[in-house]
Amino acid sequence: MRSIGEMARDSGLSVSALRFYDGAGVLVPAWVDPVSGYRWYRPEQLEEARLLARLRRAGMALADIRLVLAGWSSENTDLVRKLLQAHLCRLELGLSDARIEFSTVRALLERRENPMALLRTATVRLAVSAPELAAALDAVRFAASTDPELPMLGGVLFDIEGETLHVVATDRYRMAVAQAGTTGHGGPRVQVIVPSPLADAMRALLSDDASVQLTVDGDRVALEAGDRQAAGQRLHHDFPDYRRLVRLPAGHRALVDVPAFRAAVETGSVRVSEVREQDSASCDLSVLKVTGDGTVCVCEDGDDSQGNIAVNREFLLHALAAGARDQLILEFGAPTAPLAIRRTDGEGTFSMLMPVRLEN
Repeated sequence: MRSIGEMARDSGLSVSALRFYDGAGVLVPAWVDPVSGYRWYRPEQLEEARLLARLRRAGMALADIRLVLAGWSSENTDLVRKLLQAHLCRLELGLSDARIEFSTVRALLERRENPMALLRTATVRLAVSAPELAAALDAVRFAASTDPELPMLGGVLFDIEGETLHVVATDRYRMAVAQAGTTGHGGPRVQVIVPSPLADAMRALLSDDASVQLTVDGDRVALEAGDRQAAGQRLHHDFPDYRRLVRLPAGHRALVDVPAFRAAVETGSVRVSEVREQDSASCDLSVLKVTGDGTVCVCEDGDDSQGNIAVNREFLLHALAAGARDQLILEFGAPTAPLAIRRTDGEGTFSMLMPVRLEN
């Protein structure tokens, strides 16, 4: 017999995925220890697990995977071939439709100017409170992208307007916004993308309560704290119009005790995303809902009530830590709208997590 850990290692499926497929009745272990609940599999089940992993990577729906495995075990090769061909046809049709739509979008893009071109000036120099800037960077850094295909998201946006510095980061699936007060800049709005390593170097300088100097000089960005400096080149890209992205429909707000809620998320039920939306990889999901008394809880397996929202559990834990408060406000809109995580002491610092669609 193979343990669930050995099965995960040899099949390419995670332990949580194996638990999910057990619960879904797709790949049921041969024996479950009645005392510990530990799952054990027959050696011949490894072939099915590897097949399941391949079908999952190919984006096949769970209902079809179930039929393929049933046909595989019964040696009904005709059924398996037809299911594989049908899925391949759906993929090809979807790709064809996507190419047509993308072609239209590119044509539209070529005929219009980009209104979010970074606003640049020769030289901008302003003073920023070190504690405020440190708190702002801590609140958003977790959301910066590491995807080499999207270099414009591989940093932190510094958006200077009036006496406010907005600090923004996003990787498409999560976004975080914070702000800090400034003095000394009375010119037009200025935006610059600070590469993540440079943003980290700047954060390392913010160790006291003094004011620091931020300078944008053409392509160069520098932060001076006394006799220390962190400087480098800005990213030569345009950042998305984040102000448009944070306009959310009104939703239900619930106050959560962060330590207790974090513990509930860490120990609560998880589901495996079967929809490969986030960086083309499955992920563990926490399914949340607001109960009748206004509290937020992590749903148990099988709770598919209307209004539940599923989010990447790892991203949710990061956002709770970045909130840096014992109490935070979770704002729920529709199940397809982002989950907003806000502080209780102001609207200027918040983060958003995109929901992940659950497959029925």
